[in-house]
Amino acid sequence: MKIIKRSGEEVVFDITKITGAIMKANREAEPNERLSVEQVKKIAANVEATCEKAIRAMNVEEIQDLVEDGIMSEGAYHVARLYITYRYKRQLVRQSNTTDGQIMTIIESQNEEAKQENSNKNPLLASTQRDYMAGEVSKDLAKRLLLPPEVWEAHEKGLIHFHDADYFAQHIHNCCLVNLDDMLQNGTVISGTAIDSPNSFSVACTVASQIIAQVASSQYGGQSISAYHLSKFVKKSRAKFQKEVRAEFEEANIKATEDQINKVAEERVIKDIEKGVQTIQYQVVTLMTTNGQAPFITLFMYLDEAEEGRERDDLALVIKAVLNQRILGVKNEQGVYVTPAFPKLIYVLDEDNIHEDSKYYYLTKLAATCTAKRMVPDYISAKVMKELKVDKTGKGTVYACMGCRSFLTPDRTTENVANALDWDPNKGKYYGRFNQGVVTINLVDVACASGGDVDEFWKIYDERLELCYKALMARHNRLKGTKADIAPILWQHGALARLGKGETIDKLLMGGYSTISLGYAGLYECVKYMTGKSHTDEAAKSFALDVMQHMNDACAKWKAATNIDFSVYGTPLESTTYKFAKCLQKRFGIIPGVTDKNYITNSYHVHVTEKVDAFTKLSFESQFQKLSPGGAISYVEVPDMKDNIPAVLSVMTHIYENIMYAELNTKSDYCSECGYDGEIQIVTDKDGKLVWECPNCGNRNQQTMSVARRTCGYIGTQFWNQGRTQEIKERVLHL
Repeated sequence: MKIIKRSGEEVVFDITKITGAIMKANREAEPNERLSVEQVKKIAANVEATCEKAIRAMNVEEIQDLVEDGIMSEGAYHVARLYITYRYKRQLVRQSNTTDGQIMTIIESQNEEAKQENSNKNPLLASTQRDYMAGEVSKDLAKRLLLPPEVWEAHEKGLIHFHDADYFAQHIHNCCLVNLDDMLQNGTVISGTAIDSPNSFSVACTVASQIIAQVASSQYGGQSISAYHLSKFVKKSRAKFQKEVRAEFEEANIKATEDQINKVAEERVIKDIEKGVQTIQYQVVTLMTTNGQAPFITLFMYLDEAEEGRERDDLALVIKAVLNQRILGVKNEQGVYVTPAFPKLIYVLDEDNIHEDSKYYYLTKLAATCTAKRMVPDYISAKVMKELKVDKTGKGTVYACMGCRSFLTPDRTTENVANALDWDPNKGKYYGRFNQGVVTINLVDVACASGGDVDEFWKIYDERLELCYKALMARHNRLKGTKADIAPILWQHGALARLGKGETIDKLLMGGYSTISLGYAGLYECVKYMTGKSHTDEAAKSFALDVMQHMNDACAKWKAATNIDFSVYGTPLESTTYKFAKCLQKRFGIIPGVTDKNYITNSYHVHVTEKVDAFTKLSFESQFQKLSPGGAISYVEVPDMKDNIPAVLSVMTHIYENIMYAELNTKSDYCSECGYDGEIQIVTDKDGKLVWECPNCGNRNQQTMSVARRTCGYIGTQFWNQGRTQEIKERVLHL
């Protein structure tokens, strides 16, 4: 049996530590108020039994709470006071320097929480450790100096989650849509070096890779770029190769028609596209940012961004190359092609590619093949998105999310506040905009705290929303006054703006240029507690929709008062799902169907164990996705679909007709010990811990297996904490 120390290190449970601590307090009590040796052993044994029954590894604080309860249950109140006083004194000592123990366990790779905090960071690497070390200092500053005490207290109790506190000390933001078009067409500056507009597609891809790395190191969230912005350079490559081929024929005294010249040139264009796409793929997976991971980058593929005709056909060539490259995958250390986490791919479904007789349907079939093998691309329905995202032009619009799911609000800007060189007042402004940060409300805690009383629920809900507002304003105010000089690639050289030296970013925080997100988690468990039913039950659905609408109403109120674009965001819980579950169990105990898992459900999703078919699930969740305008993604869990592409296409068609943004979750694993390329299984070891095991050879060494799973909108490849691992294990198939 294992426990988690305060430093995050996982160690074997030692009952003598408990008896020793009780005896220390016992000796300081008056003789007539002391516990007997038998009583001390009884308390320790009860604590051990409780830990053994727990469905996860208990932490030291929880164990000490059990000890306190045990001492008081024996009527030894003076001993209990002495024990509590000792804990308090130790807490004061720790508060004088809260980071040393955490940092040392990170350096020695002993911190289990850090190891599983991010499924795309390798905690063994020096760069990742350096990022985590800085993060511990940032969290300590946030706790003691930067955040209102009530916000941090709520964060630690799991009432809310203040995301990315490990970066809060710095004046940096969350995620963005990179204005790659402005940078590539009009030039930029990277590390003090002026970069002119590229003269070919492959060079544009190389420059884009450098921009991606710089942007990733200047913020802490995901970024997205458009394939269209790159495809514009296919025209330059074509002109270059036509000129070269013509000169080569003339030099060889070969008479050639324009068609012959163009045919040879086009073959070189295709090779240049393939070279450029491969450059981005391999640059992204091999670059290491200052965040200790590959850049969290999304590539957006929307045919209708390009004008109909040659320009759109060129974009189609790029999309085809991207999909083929991803189907191939990237080689691991053993030379085996595996599934990379990034770039995340998004493919937009529209009238010109969704039907069998559509011009670009061949791309959609290729996308389906790619999804079946590599889990991406994910899909946006242009049809549904245009209904939901109407901007200042009065028209529905289609644009990428920032990273995995965070969506900008429809554009309402009236001025070129970013000084972008591609500003057009008659078009919606999306590229160059960003998100300020996220705070998430734990809906399950709101429900449990109400005791099932509906009036009390809405009262507590409003109190927690006000806490979230206070936390979000702390985020906003932390960014106010930030000078453009802090990240030139972002604020001065076009990624987000072209501000002057010394100029602040304040005007970009207001008026709809950027967004700030009210996240939420555990709608299913919240509704289950309050109604006794899943939100998929018609009798409970209306309550679930009311809960969602209440958050939207709060955001509208805050927006009217501040001129800041607050938006409801379906949080992609990764490590936080485990944190929330542990906090709920500590506060309310084990409540069947509500707190009896080591995870809570992402956003509005149908519970992972609920049996429902793919089409019903997507149609149901579309009602809730509409009420999560700041970002959300739905998924269906499917078996190996490589031999059933028609079924994948049928799901894609359903997405197009019914829901804005969705994905298919498949599996893509490899065991380096035996060469097994099927699904790696999750099993329980002798300590009750969930571990990954190759079903072919029994290998449990995570360093010698490649496991790719959809975490919550993006692919993770570095494994997960116990809560998320249990959630992955319990997912049922929808197809």
